Amino acid sequence: MPEYYHPLFDQAFPSLAFCPLFHSDVCFVVGQERQEVFAHRCLLACRCNFFQRLLGTEPGLGVPSPVVLSTVPAEAFLAVLEFLYTNSVKLHRYSVLEVLTAAVEYGLEELRELCLEFVVKVLDVELVCEALQVAVTFGLGPLQERCIAFIEAHSQEALRTRGFLELSATALLPVLRSDKLCVDEAELVQAARSWARVGAAVLERPVAEVAAPVVRELRLALLAPAELSALEEQNRREPFIPGEQIVEAWKCHALRRGDAARDAPCRRRRGTLPRDHHRFLDLRFK
Repeated sequence: MPEYYHPLFDQAFPSLAFCPLFHSDVCFVVGQERQEVFAHRCLLACRCNFFQRLLGTEPGLGVPSPVVLSTVPAEAFLAVLEFLYTNSVKLHRYSVLEVLTAAVEYGLEELRELCLEFVVKVLDVELVCEALQVAVTFGLGPLQERCIAFIEAHSQEALRTRGFLELSATALLPVLRSDKLCVDEAELVQAARSWARVGAAVLERPVAEVAAPVVRELRLALLAPAELSALEEQNRREPFIPGEQIVEAWKCHALRRGDAARDAPCRRRRGTLPRDHHRFLDLRFK
């Protein structure tokens, strides 16, 4: 099993990667910074099928054109090369997700496993939502489960991070579906609204349209009547939640039964603050 880092390589690799004099026969232009990185075609092709397909094993005649890889950050690409040359890699908390992304895209399973192990070790409030997004994007089930569990335990802090606001709808769904979030529903509604506002600004789409894939997971029936009235008024000024979803929550209040509206979740979460009407709800947090 490769190790995180081989210390003898720390001094040698920068000279190898940035200097064309070490018999390198391929130049990569990497990232938005357009950093030139030099390497050896045969070694990369032998170690990685992605590079074998990209480069082949025989250099062309004359001076080969640089290979442009604009989507991978330079630091992540250098980590990939470090792993291919030494079967070890030095990982950092601030760039490990970019290295993980490259490892998945290049089909480097051992590097992917090293990155996953490292992410789990350094997972914190600032990193967790970004890690969740990567996990959902690439179908990394175990990492997704670890991220959801971390968010459940540190819900209020995680909801205030930039990473939360940048989650895709697909990544946000499993968070909003969790019964174990340690946050009250009123705060969760506001966090979801903030998320939708950011998405609306980026995508230039209405807030309600951005929120549509996830908003049904908000459990409005848990809110007290005064809170629900305030939410309804705010929703008139800035449409966010479908009107029928608010009606379903009111129906739950009127009939005082948790099953009054099947499409309006009434089950309490771990962090749900008690309200008088909760005693009428049939479904409790377990």
